[in-house]
Amino acid sequence: MGVVEGSDGVKRRGCSCTKDDFLPEESFKSWGNYGKALSEIPIRLKDRVLTRSLDTTELNEIRARSAHEMKKTLTWWDLMWFGIGAVIGAGIFVLTGLQAKEVAGPAVVLSYVVSGVSAMLSVFCYTEFAVEIPVAGGSFAYLRVELGDFMAFIAAGNILLEYVIGGAAVARSWTSYFATLCNHQPDDFRIIATHLKEDYNQLDPIAVVVIAIICILAVFSTKGSSRFNYVASIIHVIVIVFIIIAGLCNADTKNYTDFAPKGVRGIFKASAVLFFAYIGFDAVSTMAEETKNPGRDIPIGLVGSMAITTLAYCLLSITLCLMQNYTQIDKNAPFSVAFQAVGWDWAKYIVAAGALKGMTTVLLVSAVGQARYLTHIARTHMMPPWLAHVNSRTGTPVNATIVMMVATAIVALFTDLGILSNLLSISTLFIFMLVAVGLLVRRYYVSDVTIPKDRNKLIACLTLIVGSSIATATYWGLSEDGWIGYVITVPIWFVATLALWAFVPQARAPKLWGVPLVPWLPSASIAINIFLLGSIDKASFERFGIWTAVLMVYYFFFGLHASYDTAKEGVKVIEEGTQYKKVEEGGVTPSVYSTNP
Repeated sequence: MGVVEGSDGVKRRGCSCTKDDFLPEESFKSWGNYGKALSEIPIRLKDRVLTRSLDTTELNEIRARSAHEMKKTLTWWDLMWFGIGAVIGAGIFVLTGLQAKEVAGPAVVLSYVVSGVSAMLSVFCYTEFAVEIPVAGGSFAYLRVELGDFMAFIAAGNILLEYVIGGAAVARSWTSYFATLCNHQPDDFRIIATHLKEDYNQLDPIAVVVIAIICILAVFSTKGSSRFNYVASIIHVIVIVFIIIAGLCNADTKNYTDFAPKGVRGIFKASAVLFFAYIGFDAVSTMAEETKNPGRDIPIGLVGSMAITTLAYCLLSITLCLMQNYTQIDKNAPFSVAFQAVGWDWAKYIVAAGALKGMTTVLLVSAVGQARYLTHIARTHMMPPWLAHVNSRTGTPVNATIVMMVATAIVALFTDLGILSNLLSISTLFIFMLVAVGLLVRRYYVSDVTIPKDRNKLIACLTLIVGSSIATATYWGLSEDGWIGYVITVPIWFVATLALWAFVPQARAPKLWGVPLVPWLPSASIAINIFLLGSIDKASFERFGIWTAVLMVYYFFFGLHASYDTAKEGVKVIEEGTQYKKVEEGGVTPSVYSTNP
């Protein structure tokens, strides 16, 4: 199918592979148009930086570009089990061993507490947005509404990177535990390619096969995926309870003698990486469009699943370090090897089977979530609109699902888990920080309501909150044992948050469910996310910088022009009889829009 015009006059695309399915915009109709578009990059960039979408636009006009509606089949029960299934996987079963052995020691439980607090603060922010704007775009849609098109694109690129890397990491961990289940060493089923660079030379074909199977499940049905997920997750929870009880029966308190071998710095350094273990709940927010009652179901599903997950992580990490001295923990399959070390060889099979089930559900929820992110991004034409197509029979975004899973499979085939987990944490913490900023903007700034004086106060407070958080993280990263810097930066954060609370009136109240203690909780989320970023290694930031540079090249040559043309074609001001419907705010003056006839 090509382009189909519906009865309401809105053009919708079917599933085909013509040029118009990928680059249908005016700027790409001819080389002349494209050259003109490139010459207007400064004007177009200014427009996209200053333009914010509206709630109603995301809920109606943008969603209509998928040709078919996603089916509303999910309840709070589905979302809670999706949340548990999305989060409890490779993070706890693999990274716990790695971080306990090499970084935090038994104090890894405190690392999980720090990461859990940060994740819960982010959950609150995501929940308010998901209830107010229940669309498949998740944080991309939220940031388009509050921080504008350009910042949303930066977040979008990192969201996609987060999902590809996260899925690849879990798939490779799946292979390690499968090898353990088959009485092999964790790396035995990988193929060594001697001509490739280290960290990229252990090929993992099993991971690719697992991803392909998950892709088929995700394409088939969201409700079917949900049923499979919560059955598998229930079994997974039973296995976790077994690990905790059986592990504590073999506990030795002597293993806790050297509790924090690398001190506070080791705890926070590990927590930055272990944040990987909490990601996945944002995938649940992308299912808001398919939720029957978002105002009730999303808060219960998101907050409930995160509370259960945090408790499980703390108990599991305590159990592991009581069973075995942290220096002897196996970093690839820690729980299986720990049971083997205490003479419970038979238990390692239960652990491995439970880990496989957990990682399978993580992959499934990730596949469902990442496809919905990509679908909504493609609805804005920042990515080719072919990816926005929703299948009329299954009610799922087939094209986006397949493309994301192919990318995940390619990364999983080559890349080592250590590289994946560090890079993943940077992208995730960055996005969660932006969402918290976006929530403060949502509460304190509404066009035509907030007066310029209050707007300037908001900008000043946000600048100080973010700036002091960056300064604190930088000082932490550069200073081994200093403390004077914190005496300056932490009070600045506190005073800025206090000023925002005391001197800037809130311009908007949540309609159904809101984050408590605003601005304190969102501000704390900003601070802790940025602080954890300061604990990540330099090489990961270099890779993050390279990825951001790639995003910028794509945006300036394609994404900017496609989204600009789409916005000015249908988002400018739509005439409806004698009424005019505003679907964007901000941007440059309308006279500029006539550059493409």
